[in-house]
Parts: sequence; structure tokens; C-alpha cells
Amino acid sequence: MKDLLQDLSKPSEKFSHLSLSHGKRTRLWRLMYGHGPRNGSLLVLPLDQGLEHGPTDFFPHPPAIDPEYQFRLAVEGNFSAIALGVGLAEKYMGQWCGRIPLILKLNGKTNIPSDVEATSPLFASVEDAVRLGADAVGYTMYVGSPRQHDEFRQFEKVRQDCERFGMPLVLWSYPRGAAIDAKGGKGSLYAQDYAARVALELGADIVKLHEPDDSTANIPKPYDTLREDASARTQRVVRSAGRTMVLFSGGEKNDDDTAVLRKVEFYMASGATGVMFGRNMWLRPLDQALALVREVHRIMVKYPR
Repeated sequence: MKDLLQDLSKPSEKFSHLSLSHGKRTRLWRLMYGHGPRNGSLLVLPLDQGLEHGPTDFFPHPPAIDPEYQFRLAVEGNFSAIALGVGLAEKYMGQWCGRIPLILKLNGKTNIPSDVEATSPLFASVEDAVRLGADAVGYTMYVGSPRQHDEFRQFEKVRQDCERFGMPLVLWSYPRGAAIDAKGGKGSLYAQDYAARVALELGADIVKLHEPDDSTANIPKPYDTLREDASARTQRVVRSAGRTMVLFSGGEKNDDDTAVLRKVEFYMASGATGVMFGRNMWLRPLDQALALVREVHRIMVKYPR
């Protein structure tokens, strides 16, 4: 068992050849080989839903309203990292420092306004991430929004600060806006494939995406002529991200554990670096969530990266 753990924690040749500063390499190693499955894959527990969706996300499981619940789940479930905003990090991270890596979300929005002109303003900085001991920062980009020019300029400063401080950058690359809706919608292969490429072009180290659906209505050419199954679509998106590592979202809670595990296996087999599952984990009672995450580990350990 000891030899197996040593093998799993040895960085892959792909990781060793990534063009990274020493700071980024050190922090990414902690995420990919020091915590979680420890084989180069990533299992991230996000807790940004309270801002993005409001308190209603916690209604199905009231204990989840207390961030201590998610921190306990992240540590006892051996996640690679927990992702959350500056307020939660400052108020709740203290006793968990060093026990679970932090991905500090730097921007976000509420879901109260329409997404027609979606934008995600900064409310924290890379310096905040350094001060809080984070191992990465997260930034949400609304690809295709009429406000994307503002977000590109905002992102430029974040990316430069990440290089200056040696901080890995995780991009939540989310298609949004009227133009996206008119071209097949945010879940289409066109939209998700474009979002993956945007992350690579802008310089993200890791990108969070959603699985592309099979919709074809109003899809731009040549996507409108593609007839690919779910596996081919998802692999296409991973290829478009190039050397930017891909995490797929778990989405809304699914009460069927088997379906959740099938999804994890599917994403890993499609070439993803890992998964970011929030509500599918912390909307379950703790014992059930921990049992589920143990099964997730058994899957992910089969896919060293």
C-alpha cells in the first residue's frame, strides 16, 4: 500500500513538462499530488452557490447552510481543494488551514439580474489569496456576454497577478448572454467547445466546464452537421482546452448515487483532469456524502494524469 501511495504521488511526465513558475508548480503539486486522489487528478468541492444562487440551494439539506459542514466534508472526504469566496475563507478557514487546500474565488454575481448581459465583478484579489494561504484562485468568465470585453480587461490584471505571485488560475468558463441563447444555448457543444478554447487562449491553468448536450437547433456551422455521441462531444471539448486542464461540473443534485458515479467515470474516461462536485455532495447527509466520495476516489484513482 505504501509503494502504491508513493507511485500515485509521483508527478506525471505531463505535469513535469508544463510551463509553470516554481510557485505555480508547488501549489499545483499540493492540489494534484498532496491531497485528493493524489495521482494528478482533481476532486474539488465548490461552495460558491450561496452567492451565485442564493440561500435556496441549501433548503433541501439545512445543515449545509453552515460552511463548517462543507469544510468537514472536504477534509474527511479527502478532497483536493475547497473553492469559495473571500468572506467564507476569512470567517471559516481558520481551523482548517493546512488541512484542505483553498481555491479562492475572486469574482461572482447573484442570479437576481437577467443573464442577458451577464458580468462577474471582482470582489477579491490574488493578494488576498496569498494572504489566506490559497493554492489557486478562481475566476468566472461569461463567454459571449455583451460585457465580455469588460471581463477580458479585468481578467488581464488577474492573470498578471497570478504570474507575479506564482498562483494557479482556475477559470469558470461559462457561456452566457443573448448571443449564446440565439446560437443554441449555453449547454450546446458549440458554446462549451468555445468556452474551453477561450480558457486556453486567455491563459488559464485549469478550466471548469459543463458537459455539452446534444442540442442542434440554431447551432452555428459546422457544429450543426456534427452527429456525435456524448463521449465524442466531451472528448472534443477536452481537446479544445489543449494544455489547460479540464474539470467538469457535477451540476444539480442527483439523488441516484449510481448515476453520479457513472458521470464521474464518464468524465475521467473522456480525458478530464477531474470533477468539481458541490451540491451532489453537500446536499447529502454527511455519512452518505462520505460514502459517495469514497466511491468517487475508487474511480479517480484508476485515471492518473
